[in-house]
Amino acid sequence: MSGEWIGYVAAMLTTGAFVPQAVKTLRTRDTKAISLGMYVVFTLGLCFWLAYGIYLGSWPMILSNVVTLVLAALILGLKLRHG
Repeated sequence: MSGEWIGYVAAMLTTGAFVPQAVKTLRTRDTKAISLGMYVVFTLGLCFWLAYGIYLGSWPMILSNVVTLVLAALILGLKLRHG
């Protein structure tokens, strides 16, 4: 068994921690308390983490960053649309 399972556990925990806030924001469409600058930088960072995961061929990094990137991009889109 390789240490890759550590990556899967880390990916599930960090992505899982982000999901409830993302779901709440998507349901309520309330983005007033969200910093636009933070979400732009966060989403860009996720793009780079995803690219790095692809470069390494690390499935835990790829999967977790795809899920988190989709959710962050949706929230960023709501922030840009609704303020």
